[in-house]
Amino acid sequence: MKQLTKYNRVATYLNKIYDNLNADFFGGEMERPVITIQSSPKAYGHYTLYDAWSISGNGIREINIGAGTLSRNIENVISTLLHEMCHQYNDMKNIKDTSRGNTYHNKNFKKTAEERGLNISRDEKYGWTITEPAETLIDWILENDLTNIPMNRNEFYGFGTGAGGGQADGNEGTKTPPKKSSYRKYRCPICNLTARTTREARLVCGDCSEEMVQEGF
Repeated sequence: MKQLTKYNRVATYLNKIYDNLNADFFGGEMERPVITIQSSPKAYGHYTLYDAWSISGNGIREINIGAGTLSRNIENVISTLLHEMCHQYNDMKNIKDTSRGNTYHNKNFKKTAEERGLNISRDEKYGWTITEPAETLIDWILENDLTNIPMNRNEFYGFGTGAGGGQADGNEGTKTPPKKSSYRKYRCPICNLTARTTREARLVCGDCSEEMVQEGF
Protein backbone atom coordinates (compact mmCIF):
# COMPACT_ATOMS: atom_id res chain seq x y z
CA MET A 1 0.00 0.00 0.00
CA LYS A 2 1.19 3.52 -0.76
CA GLN A 3 2.37 5.60 2.17
CA LEU A 4 -0.49 7.54 3.81
CA THR A 5 1.34 10.85 3.68
CA LYS A 6 -1.00 12.70 1.33
CA TYR A 7 -4.47 13.94 2.15
CA ASN A 8 -6.17 12.32 -0.85
CA ARG A 9 -4.67 8.92 -0.01
CA VAL A 10 -5.92 9.17 3.57
CA ALA A 11 -9.40 10.10 2.32
CA THR A 12 -9.40 7.10 -0.04
CA TYR A 13 -8.18 4.87 2.79
CA LEU A 14 -11.06 5.93 5.06
CA ASN A 15 -13.59 5.36 2.29
CA LYS A 16 -12.26 1.83 1.73
CA ILE A 17 -12.35 1.10 5.45
CA TYR A 18 -15.96 2.33 5.55
CA ASP A 19 -16.92 0.00 2.69
CA ASN A 20 -15.28 -2.98 4.38
CA LEU A 21 -16.89 -2.21 7.76
CA ASN A 22 -20.23 -1.81 6.03
CA ALA A 23 -19.89 -5.19 4.35
CA ASP A 24 -18.65 -7.09 7.42
CA PHE A 25 -20.57 -5.43 10.27
CA PHE A 26 -23.74 -4.11 8.61
CA GLY A 27 -24.35 -6.62 5.85
CA GLY A 28 -23.66 -3.93 3.23
CA GLU A 29 -27.02 -2.31 4.02
CA MET A 30 -25.85 1.28 4.18
CA GLU A 31 -25.06 3.77 1.46
CA ARG A 32 -21.69 5.40 1.92
CA PRO A 33 -22.08 9.03 3.07
CA VAL A 34 -19.61 11.77 2.25
CA ILE A 35 -16.64 11.11 4.52
CA THR A 36 -14.79 14.28 5.41
CA ILE A 37 -11.61 15.07 7.34
CA GLN A 38 -12.17 18.45 8.95
CA SER A 39 -11.13 20.35 12.04
CA SER A 40 -13.18 19.10 14.98
CA PRO A 41 -11.40 20.24 18.14
CA LYS A 42 -14.16 19.10 20.52
CA ALA A 43 -14.95 15.69 19.03
CA TYR A 44 -13.23 12.77 17.38
CA GLY A 45 -15.97 12.66 14.76
CA HIS A 46 -19.62 13.26 13.92
CA TYR A 47 -22.50 12.00 11.82
CA THR A 48 -25.06 14.47 10.48
CA LEU A 49 -28.78 13.76 10.92
CA TYR A 50 -29.46 15.94 7.88
CA ASP A 51 -28.31 15.91 4.27
CA ALA A 52 -25.12 17.90 4.62
CA TRP A 53 -24.27 17.41 0.94
CA SER A 54 -26.16 17.45 -2.33
CA ILE A 55 -24.91 15.50 -5.34
CA SER A 56 -26.88 15.87 -8.58
CA GLY A 57 -29.83 17.00 -6.50
CA ASN A 58 -29.70 14.01 -4.12
CA GLY A 59 -29.10 14.67 -0.46
CA ILE A 60 -26.34 12.76 1.31
CA ARG A 61 -25.37 12.54 4.97
CA GLU A 62 -21.84 13.19 6.25
CA ILE A 63 -19.43 11.40 8.54
CA ASN A 64 -16.49 13.50 9.65
CA ILE A 65 -13.27 12.28 11.23
CA GLY A 66 -11.49 14.99 13.18
CA ALA A 67 -8.39 16.06 11.26
CA GLY A 68 -6.44 16.49 14.48
CA THR A 69 -7.11 12.89 15.52
CA LEU A 70 -5.88 10.94 12.49
CA SER A 71 -2.59 9.84 14.02
CA ARG A 72 -4.20 8.05 16.94
CA ASN A 73 -3.76 4.30 16.92
CA ILE A 74 -5.59 2.88 13.92
CA GLU A 75 -7.90 0.86 16.17
CA ASN A 76 -9.07 4.10 17.77
CA VAL A 77 -9.58 5.89 14.44
CA ILE A 78 -11.57 2.92 13.15
CA SER A 79 -13.58 2.80 16.39
CA THR A 80 -14.55 6.42 15.80
CA LEU A 81 -15.57 5.68 12.21
CA LEU A 82 -17.55 2.62 13.32
CA HIS A 83 -19.18 4.65 16.12
CA GLU A 84 -20.46 7.14 13.57
CA MET A 85 -21.58 4.32 11.27
CA CYS A 86 -23.71 3.00 14.15
CA HIS A 87 -25.42 6.40 14.28
CA GLN A 88 -25.97 6.15 10.53
CA TYR A 89 -27.43 2.65 10.87
CA ASN A 90 -29.83 3.74 13.63
CA ASP A 91 -30.83 6.76 11.56
CA MET A 92 -31.57 4.49 8.59
CA LYS A 93 -33.66 2.17 10.79
CA ASN A 94 -35.47 5.09 12.50
CA ILE A 95 -34.00 4.11 15.88
CA LYS A 96 -33.57 7.10 18.17
CA ASP A 97 -30.19 6.74 19.83
CA THR A 98 -29.51 10.24 21.21
CA SER A 99 -31.28 13.03 23.09
CA ARG A 100 -30.45 16.41 24.65
CA GLY A 101 -29.62 18.02 21.33
CA ASN A 102 -28.14 14.76 19.98
CA THR A 103 -25.36 14.69 22.58
CA TYR A 104 -26.64 12.11 25.10
CA HIS A 105 -26.24 8.53 23.84
CA ASN A 106 -28.91 6.13 25.05
CA LYS A 107 -29.03 2.34 25.36
CA ASN A 108 -30.22 2.00 21.75
CA PHE A 109 -26.85 3.31 20.67
CA LYS A 110 -25.02 1.03 23.08
CA LYS A 111 -26.89 -2.01 21.74
CA THR A 112 -26.14 -1.26 18.08
CA ALA A 113 -22.48 -0.48 18.77
CA GLU A 114 -21.80 -3.51 20.96
CA GLU A 115 -23.34 -5.80 18.35
CA ARG A 116 -20.75 -4.48 15.89
CA GLY A 117 -17.35 -4.76 17.49
CA LEU A 118 -17.30 -1.90 19.99
CA ASN A 119 -17.15 -1.77 23.78
CA ILE A 120 -19.29 1.07 25.13
CA SER A 121 -19.19 2.52 28.63
CA ARG A 122 -21.14 5.35 30.21
CA ASP A 123 -20.10 8.97 30.60
CA GLU A 124 -22.03 10.92 33.24
CA LYS A 125 -22.70 13.82 30.89
CA TYR A 126 -22.97 12.17 27.47
CA GLY A 127 -24.39 8.74 28.28
CA TRP A 128 -23.32 5.50 26.56
CA THR A 129 -20.66 7.07 24.40
CA ILE A 130 -17.17 6.13 25.61
CA THR A 131 -15.97 3.91 22.78
CA GLU A 132 -13.23 1.28 22.64
CA PRO A 133 -12.55 -1.51 20.15
CA ALA A 134 -13.66 -4.98 21.22
CA GLU A 135 -11.46 -7.98 20.48
CA THR A 136 -13.59 -8.81 17.41
CA LEU A 137 -12.80 -5.40 15.91
CA ILE A 138 -9.09 -5.65 16.74
CA ASP A 139 -8.99 -9.08 15.10
CA TRP A 140 -10.75 -7.60 12.04
CA ILE A 141 -8.17 -4.81 11.83
CA LEU A 142 -5.34 -7.35 12.01
CA GLU A 143 -6.95 -9.60 9.39
CA ASN A 144 -7.31 -6.64 7.02
CA ASP A 145 -3.71 -5.51 7.64
CA LEU A 146 -4.73 -1.92 8.42
CA THR A 147 -2.00 0.48 9.46
CA ASN A 148 -1.67 3.70 11.40
CA ILE A 149 -2.12 7.02 9.61
CA PRO A 150 1.03 9.17 9.99
CA MET A 151 -0.74 12.43 9.03
CA ASN A 152 -2.34 14.72 11.61
CA ARG A 153 -3.59 18.31 11.65
CA ASN A 154 -2.01 20.27 14.52
CA GLU A 155 -4.89 21.15 16.79
CA PHE A 156 -5.81 21.73 20.40
CA TYR A 157 -7.47 18.64 21.85
CA GLY A 158 -10.37 19.32 24.21
CA PHE A 159 -12.69 16.46 23.36
CA GLY A 160 -16.29 16.46 24.41
CA THR A 161 -19.44 16.46 22.34
CA GLY A 162 -19.74 16.62 18.59
CA ALA A 163 -22.43 18.37 16.60
CA GLY A 164 -25.18 17.22 14.30
CA GLY A 165 -25.98 13.71 15.40
CA GLY A 166 -23.39 12.32 17.71
CA GLN A 167 -19.91 12.70 18.99
CA ALA A 168 -17.35 10.04 18.52
CA ASP A 169 -15.77 8.68 21.67
CA GLY A 170 -16.95 11.14 24.27
CA ASN A 171 -13.70 11.20 26.22
CA GLU A 172 -13.31 14.57 27.88
CA GLY A 173 -10.13 16.37 28.79
CA THR A 174 -7.23 17.96 27.00
CA LYS A 175 -4.70 15.56 25.58
CA THR A 176 -2.78 14.63 22.47
CA PRO A 177 -3.48 11.31 20.78
CA PRO A 178 -1.29 8.42 21.92
CA LYS A 179 1.21 7.13 19.42
CA LYS A 180 1.87 3.61 20.68
CA SER A 181 -0.26 0.93 19.07
CA SER A 182 -1.95 -1.70 21.24
CA TYR A 183 -0.77 -4.49 18.98
CA ARG A 184 2.63 -5.62 17.74
CA LYS A 185 4.14 -6.56 14.41
CA TYR A 186 6.65 -9.40 14.01
CA ARG A 187 8.77 -10.37 10.99
CA CYS A 188 10.76 -13.48 10.13
CA PRO A 189 14.39 -12.38 9.51
CA ILE A 190 14.79 -15.03 6.80
CA CYS A 191 11.64 -15.08 4.64
CA ASN A 192 10.11 -11.75 5.81
CA LEU A 193 6.79 -13.36 6.75
CA THR A 194 4.89 -10.95 9.03
CA ALA A 195 2.42 -11.48 11.85
CA ARG A 196 0.59 -9.23 14.30
CA THR A 197 -0.61 -9.84 17.84
CA THR A 198 -2.50 -7.83 20.44
CA ARG A 199 0.19 -8.48 23.08
CA GLU A 200 3.84 -9.35 23.50
CA ALA A 201 4.59 -12.85 22.20
CA ARG A 202 7.36 -15.19 21.12
CA LEU A 203 6.59 -16.28 17.58
CA VAL A 204 8.39 -18.82 15.43
CA CYS A 205 8.10 -18.87 11.64
CA GLY A 206 6.50 -22.14 10.56
CA ASP A 207 8.44 -22.19 7.30
CA CYS A 208 11.91 -21.31 8.55
CA SER A 209 11.72 -22.43 12.22
CA GLU A 210 13.27 -19.05 13.03
CA GLU A 211 12.16 -16.83 15.91
CA MET A 212 10.35 -13.77 14.57
CA VAL A 213 11.56 -10.27 15.46
CA GLN A 214 9.26 -7.57 16.76
CA GLU A 215 9.13 -4.37 14.71
CA GLY A 216 7.63 -0.96 15.27
CA PHE A 217 4.08 -0.73 13.89
